[in-house]
This record gives sequence, structure tokens and C-alpha cells, in this order.
Amino acid sequence: MADNIISAYMGTPPIARTVATAVFLCSVGVYTGMLSAEPFIFHYSLLFKFPPGLYRLVTSFLLTGSGMSVLFDTYFVFTYLSQLESNTKFQKKEDLVWYLMFVTGVICPLNAFFTEGMLLLQALLIAMCYTATQDQRGMNAHFYIITIPAQLMPYCLLLVQLLFPGGWVSLKIGLTGLIAAHLHDFLTRIYPEFGNGPNLIPTPGFLSWIVNMPRIRNTGYGQAIQPQRAGAGSGPLPDSWRSKGPGRRLG
Repeated sequence: MADNIISAYMGTPPIARTVATAVFLCSVGVYTGMLSAEPFIFHYSLLFKFPPGLYRLVTSFLLTGSGMSVLFDTYFVFTYLSQLESNTKFQKKEDLVWYLMFVTGVICPLNAFFTEGMLLLQALLIAMCYTATQDQRGMNAHFYIITIPAQLMPYCLLLVQLLFPGGWVSLKIGLTGLIAAHLHDFLTRIYPEFGNGPNLIPTPGFLSWIVNMPRIRNTGYGQAIQPQRAGAGSGPLPDSWRSKGPGRRLG
């Protein structure tokens, strides 16, 4: 039974699985009192104290709302990230990692200057929802108990915030995610397609190097290095020396 659960868990998209698990565990830890909420709060002044709180650029996106929001927000994180991992726009893992870095990098300063939002997961959810539904035009989606056009989902998520305490603040925070996602879409799709220009924010090469670098894993008899991808060179000889040519008789 446990093996089946682990196998099903490990069979899910890796980035969605990792981020959703981090969000769920951090939220449960904070709301049960096992973790302090202070490291998850974002405020620009905390980035410049000593030592700098640069980790808040990540942790502020890992805390859901309280109560049932822990389950719902975790579900939405996993759902939208899974859709993005299967999206042809993000053909490589580093493309999706770069997308997350870009939108969070836009969300943070927007909230610092305009909303003073301290928990930013809602903005990231709206951004991922907007990006995931751009390729679903003409399709329907289920929003709680109603069916709506898929491209309206991020706007419904925004408006429903008004039904909860602090809804106006949550709406403003969510709008920063919508702006970040639209900016990414403009720079990577709209401008190249309709403006005949280049992708203005291509995935940096260092991310590809990090993702594709050999992995070292522990085994029962020591450590093993994951082999390189097919076609990758190995050894001290140049690739041209390894190609097979016609045989020649010596002597």
C-alpha cells in the first residue's frame, strides 16, 4: 500500500510535486505552531537588514491562507504547475523554472511599492492560472460548482477574494500576479509573434547547465554518477576520433 502511494507520488510532474509539497508542509507547520510565520513574511525593508533576508523572495510564496485554504491553495498550485509542465511553451524544465523566477521577480517589487502585501502565494497562483489557461481558449473549466470559459478562470479567482475578510488587499495582491504573467506572455509570445521580434527574456544558459549537470546518487554500495544524455561526449578524446571509419589492413 505504502509502495503504491509513493510510486503514485513520484509519478507526478516533478516541479509541481516539489512546489506543492513545500507549500503544504510549510503551511501546515505554520498553522499548527510547529514553525514561525515570521520567515514567510515579505517586506522590502527586511531584504536590507543584516543579515539580508533574501530567502523571503522564495518563502513568501510558500504560505497559504489559514483553514481550508491550505488544501485548496495547495491543490491549485499542483494543478496549474502540472498544466504548465505539460505545456509546449515550457518544453524543458529550465524553461518553467525561469518562468517562475521571472514572475516572482516581478510580483515582489510590485507588492513592495503598491500593495505592501506580505504573503504572495495568491499572486503566484493567479499568474500560473493565467499562463496555463492561455492555450485553453474555447475550452470550459469548472470553478467550484459552475462551468466557465477557461480563460476567465484567473479573473474569477481574483473576484472571489472579495468574499473573504481582507478581500480588497488580496485582490490587489492577485492583480500583481496577473500583471507579471501578462508581461511574461508579452515578452515571450505576443511580441515575437505579432511584432516579429525576438524572445526578450530567453532562458539563461546557466539554468540549462544546472538542470543537465550529472547527478550523484547514493546506492547500497557507494555513490553512482548518472550517465550523460545520449550523444554526449565522454573521455579525453575528441568526438571526431570516436567515429568509426572504414577498416584498413595493416602490412
